[in-house]
Amino acid sequence: MRIDAHQHFWLMRNREGQWPPPELADIHRDFGPQDLEPTLMACGIAGTVLVQSLPTMDDTDFMLDLADRHSFILGVVGWVDLKAPDAARHVARLSAHPRLKSLRPMLQDLADDDWIDDPRLDPAIDAMKEADLRFDALVMPQHLKGLTAFARRHPDLPIVIDHGAKPRIATGEIHSWRGPMAELAALPRVHCKLSGLLTEAGGRRDLSSIGPYVETLLDLFGPERLIWGSDWPVLRLAGTYEGWLAMCHDLVPARHHDQVFGLNAARFYKLDPRQNERAA
Repeated sequence: MRIDAHQHFWLMRNREGQWPPPELADIHRDFGPQDLEPTLMACGIAGTVLVQSLPTMDDTDFMLDLADRHSFILGVVGWVDLKAPDAARHVARLSAHPRLKSLRPMLQDLADDDWIDDPRLDPAIDAMKEADLRFDALVMPQHLKGLTAFARRHPDLPIVIDHGAKPRIATGEIHSWRGPMAELAALPRVHCKLSGLLTEAGGRRDLSSIGPYVETLLDLFGPERLIWGSDWPVLRLAGTYEGWLAMCHDLVPARHHDQVFGLNAARFYKLDPRQNERAA
């Protein structure tokens, strides 16, 4: 079974004053299950993980409602203000839904690069562990130091780094990113998503430019902890769903395809692909 471990849906009426701006015309509109499902079928993708794109619990409730109505949504990555005094209560409420699999603070949008390295998160993280949730890390290279400290403080929390921590592919910078990623990869419960790289590449969207970053992720995390995702519809800013999938098929050795393109996502998020069969 092939799984897309990172995609989004949104309604523009819920995003007033939020990204994306009107000038990003390719994604400045509503996106829902009816827009993606034909592509999933054409590409042989049996299920997805739907990921938050607004820092609100209303957005999480919106996604869980979609998951109730569309069986191909195997899991949801939601949002809670993890430093709020009542964060643990909200984690408990949301985690009662069987499709909620993970939570994701939008670290890349916060002014403090070390926001995540703070013991005030501990009550919410303890609630996440109690609920057997995962942690999605939306980070850029400047956040990796704080994320590493957080991961070391919570060694039993399963963590996945979204979009390979958004390396600066457009400028060809790799060594300053590889070092901190190696520190995180040394922690056995940290995984990484093979997603979002095309939109970080600028004009360097060819195999020879993106290949070294994919090879680095495979080398650091191995085929057992690398998880493929499309980052659709953000992907539309840089390419097509089919094109990104084909590029990743070329860059990941065929012997690792089952793991990277499905099994790792199912294992990490504890997805139940049989729910598609039951719904059918």
